[in-house]
Amino acid sequence: MSTAPAPPAGPVPADEEPRGTLGLGPATALIVGSIIGVGIFNLPASLASYGPISLIAMALTTVGALALAVMFASLSRRLPADGGPYAYARAAFGNLAGFSNAWLYWITAWSGNAAIVVGWVLYVEEFVNTDQNKAFSVVLALIGLWLPAAINLRGVGAMGTVQTWTSILKFIPLVFMSTAGLFFMSSGNFDVWNTSGDSAVGAIFGAMALCLFSYLGVECAAVAAAKVRNPDKNVPRATIYGTLGTAVVYLLSLTAVFGIVSAATLSESTAPFAAAVNQIFGGTWAGYVMSALVVISGFGALNGWTMICAEMPLAAAKDGLFPERFKKLNRNGVPAFGIVVSTALASIFMIMSYAGSVGITVFNTLVYMSGITAAIPYAFSALAQIKWRLVDHRELQTPRFVRDLGIAVVGLVFSVLFIWYSRNTGEDTFIKEYLPFIFAGGAFLAGIPIYLKHRTSMSEPPAVPAWRP
Repeated sequence: MSTAPAPPAGPVPADEEPRGTLGLGPATALIVGSIIGVGIFNLPASLASYGPISLIAMALTTVGALALAVMFASLSRRLPADGGPYAYARAAFGNLAGFSNAWLYWITAWSGNAAIVVGWVLYVEEFVNTDQNKAFSVVLALIGLWLPAAINLRGVGAMGTVQTWTSILKFIPLVFMSTAGLFFMSSGNFDVWNTSGDSAVGAIFGAMALCLFSYLGVECAAVAAAKVRNPDKNVPRATIYGTLGTAVVYLLSLTAVFGIVSAATLSESTAPFAAAVNQIFGGTWAGYVMSALVVISGFGALNGWTMICAEMPLAAAKDGLFPERFKKLNRNGVPAFGIVVSTALASIFMIMSYAGSVGITVFNTLVYMSGITAAIPYAFSALAQIKWRLVDHRELQTPRFVRDLGIAVVGLVFSVLFIWYSRNTGEDTFIKEYLPFIFAGGAFLAGIPIYLKHRTSMSEPPAVPAWRP
């Protein structure tokens, strides 16, 4: 896997950005690095209340994620436009849908960073702040947010290099757990399959909402299409390769962790993968090595998502849907305003969440919020695919029609289910249970004045290119 070349020397004109900087390797690393953050490494603790039945939820979520990956690959071949889901919704349903999806996805990006950094801190605290002092945790989280922002402000080349190397390193703990870890499982940990007290169906769908967060990022290459070389070829390939490779190690490693560590122990752990390797080796040194690799993994995800935080509003600003400042580039050719504002919003939501709770509860609330705001653009992308393929089928017979339509329907159904089940089940008050919806709704309503201000200056959506077999 090659590293991305450095951007051209000298300042970049204010109306230009480095295009085609990322080849297939770095584009795949963007997918892998954005999907694999700390979500999978914290997921066993989040799923512990459901028990091993969560493995079924993960398998079903994987089917949905692969369906979305294939769908985005198809859409990106047809419309390799900046913004991914935003571009598809706008081209299919107009500027109102485009703005809503751009705004929601932007919320996903920075609130997802807030969730990632909370999970990242849980592993950092295996080394420092072991008593989890809340103020110190916030300081660590702020470092985790603003250091990737500084890297991104240096340009696409710096971001791509960090993304490639962190993507390589983050596979080590997952590959180890997916192979060697399978030999240390105990069948007794699977005796009680459903520990949630809910029905099997309710437990599976509740766990799926948490599993979705671990797959957020399947669309990242499509969102950053402007930065990818030969986007009509490399974006689909990177999307499929990155998602498929991630899915394999996800399923196997999660099975291993549930088989090595009991659900009761996982529910009390802040670093479940570290707990699993400690149990394998009978000491703590292995857990520290695992935690260090997860810290690197989380940093890579924060690095990739920080770029995505600015790419969506950049694409929308070019079309007149977002404020002008989002499309202005610094001397390194990156949208500095979007990076800084997104990181500031992630910092605010992270601090707000820590003010109300700690640890896994904070992580879960932010996970659900970002899942809600991601699933809606996913659903609109599925609807765009359905609409366009139905039009195609009226005009010409295509052998891929049934496949593409079926995959889009699966993506739509999964998106709706993810939204419905994205709440803090088991909480003792209505507000705590629906806090993810409250956060997401409040953030979405904040976009209404932006839309009203810019609706008269929005350019017309582009014509949809004909389907290419």
